[in-house]
Amino acid sequence: MPPPGTTIISNIQNQKGWQTCGGCGNDGGTGQGPVYDVTQGIGSPALSGSSADFWITGGPAFSGGYYFIEQPTVPNPMSYLRYEFDLYIPAQYASAPQALEFECQQNSNGYTYNYAWQADYASKSWRVFNYTTKHWEGTGIAFQPFAPDTWHHIMAIYHASGTQVIHDSVTVDGVTYPVNITHDALFTGNGLELTNAFQVDLDGNSSPYHVYVDNMTVSLKD
Repeated sequence: MPPPGTTIISNIQNQKGWQTCGGCGNDGGTGQGPVYDVTQGIGSPALSGSSADFWITGGPAFSGGYYFIEQPTVPNPMSYLRYEFDLYIPAQYASAPQALEFECQQNSNGYTYNYAWQADYASKSWRVFNYTTKHWEGTGIAFQPFAPDTWHHIMAIYHASGTQVIHDSVTVDGVTYPVNITHDALFTGNGLELTNAFQVDLDGNSSPYHVYVDNMTVSLKD
């Protein structure tokens, strides 16, 4: 359960202000980017009655479509942070993704705290992002590609300690996997900011696909 005093931001998939970022969600992405966007207010498939369709329809192989949205800033590093959502992949796109990624990112006291996860279809593993080295790192947790035509619940819990980022756990369809991986936050000098993001990555064939997301929620306490 979230600690007392936790702020809960819910139904983020319906918020106005989602932005895209060209190649910024790609590891060293430059030049032409993929064709992607988000369509809100989807009645079916949906759990809440209004999901969002994060779709990508083409572009360079292994490029990614990065979507992010600004949230109210929090002055201090997070003592508790939880990012969760439900996702649904139609059967015709079941094997299309190269990877699905999600993150929260906070700028506080000049440091950037990045809390990013990747469900990597290629390696069949869950990975976390080291923002300082700009590399994905294994967690030792196997990733089973999401069964199609059904909803899956994903929840990641994190916190900060001083200028460190701690990945506490990830829960997939009710099964919790302890992680306890620590990375250094990166001093960037950036002003206060808090965002959450979702990313869809193309495979080597640039296979198009749609992912429906519902009940997107960020719970936080500084």
